Amino acid sequence: MRVLYLSMVAVSLAGLVSGSGAALAQKSGGILKIYHRDTPPSGSIIEEATNSTLSPYMGVFNNLVMYDQHKPTNSLDTIVPDLATEWSWNDKYTQLTFKLRSGVKWHDGKAFTAKDVQCTFDLLLDKAKQQLRKNPRKAWFGNLDKVTVDSEGQASFHLKHPQPAFIALLASGYSPIYPCHVPPAKMRTHPIGTGPFKFVELKQNEHIKFTKNKDYWKKDRPYLDGIEWTIIKAVATRTLAFVAGKFDMTFNADITIPLLKDIKAQAPKAICELRTTNVSTNLIVNRDKPPFDNPKIREAMALTIDRKAFNDILGEGQLVLGGALLPPPDGVWGMPPEVLQKVKGYSPDVAANRAAARKIMEGLGYGPNKRLNVKVATRNIATYRDPAVILIDHLKEIYIDAELETVETSNWHAKVARKDYMVGLNLTGLGVDDPDAQFYENYACGSQRNYTGYCNKDLQKLFDKQSMMTDQDARKKLVWEIDAKLQEDGARPIVVHNKNATCWHPYVKGFTMMTNSLYNGWRLEDVWLDK
Repeated sequence: MRVLYLSMVAVSLAGLVSGSGAALAQKSGGILKIYHRDTPPSGSIIEEATNSTLSPYMGVFNNLVMYDQHKPTNSLDTIVPDLATEWSWNDKYTQLTFKLRSGVKWHDGKAFTAKDVQCTFDLLLDKAKQQLRKNPRKAWFGNLDKVTVDSEGQASFHLKHPQPAFIALLASGYSPIYPCHVPPAKMRTHPIGTGPFKFVELKQNEHIKFTKNKDYWKKDRPYLDGIEWTIIKAVATRTLAFVAGKFDMTFNADITIPLLKDIKAQAPKAICELRTTNVSTNLIVNRDKPPFDNPKIREAMALTIDRKAFNDILGEGQLVLGGALLPPPDGVWGMPPEVLQKVKGYSPDVAANRAAARKIMEGLGYGPNKRLNVKVATRNIATYRDPAVILIDHLKEIYIDAELETVETSNWHAKVARKDYMVGLNLTGLGVDDPDAQFYENYACGSQRNYTGYCNKDLQKLFDKQSMMTDQDARKKLVWEIDAKLQEDGARPIVVHNKNATCWHPYVKGFTMMTNSLYNGWRLEDVWLDK
């Protein structure tokens, strides 16, 4: 057996010396006040595909394992226990067994057991009697055959083929454990977890409130009495409110690079950390709708993208160019610049790329006097709308006239999942910086999150091949080959990888911002207020 174990003693000691100000002087009490950019579509993390749900609701839940909340870069080496105390692989990496923590209770007082672990993954595999309304990360677990209850305190995951990085998926904020006794419908409106904070209420377009779980299984946590998220849709209004001291923190990675300057000028004592988020801005094209079923049109659209212009306008040159996976130094798996530059479509010679794109369009009968009219759909928040406007300008260069179509957050992911769009400007956040998450979720045939309908069965065999590899250096080389092919196929042309900031006032302690996923650092059980 290959055993991976980290005792709670080690975790506790690490917590004393890590984190932003997490030392021996923590204070209990106080309500952490954060603004939110919009109303979450629901409170059910496993059914949603947005930071709008995950960030406020992550503290309601626990995972089996999690990424260390005070180590900024998520990797296999930063995974620590949560509801599991230890775990072990069999020699073939096809069975992963977890020993579970005893004495843990759900927020309604019922006991947590291995059966809850099984129920959670039966939901994700569509094996449960009650079905999820949405299942955006079902593709993550395509290799999972079943979860068995070995005893009340032990559960085993049985895989169809070896997958050494499977545990990385379980550590994501997107992989909480749900209770057997609470139906999915209630988890959307009043989620029950085992985590440090209990859900209190959601009022549409007003607020989301959470209170301290006084019976939390982790001793002396959380420090806060509660967290209140106030929903403010207008960017200027919410950032001015933070500057004025009405909020302790901004929303997760809400501050753009241009806006960061204003905040620092008006609130010079505020702590603002600019990080890559592992969220890419990308072009999605519905391959099932004519004329976009023609690969030549899709190729022309990919070629007209001027990534430098996006970077200069949106990020003042500080955003990151890459393929599907976030490149180093912030990412673990992405193609480095010298590899990326060899990929078709990533040449910095935009004029030549556009000349080639116009030639393609002219060969299809389009030109100055016969232009293609389309709608570019995007989510109705600034981080989507702003790049969508730039994309529309770039499409004009190749005889495509586009009209902006904005879609509210509650409808956006469902709309593109059912392919109810022509062309879209999308932001794709990766819940785990690992190829298994990226390839299966966003590019596998039939995945709910494969919004373009891209399907390359030969390439999918390589998805499986890299997933089974134990030599991580050799795996990385194959991952680069796969990523390059995805870009050359125009599967979901990546425009840029984004950088954004989160800001908080100096009295907020114990918070660490992640560098390669904005979805995994919002448990907030270690955060405290030094007031």
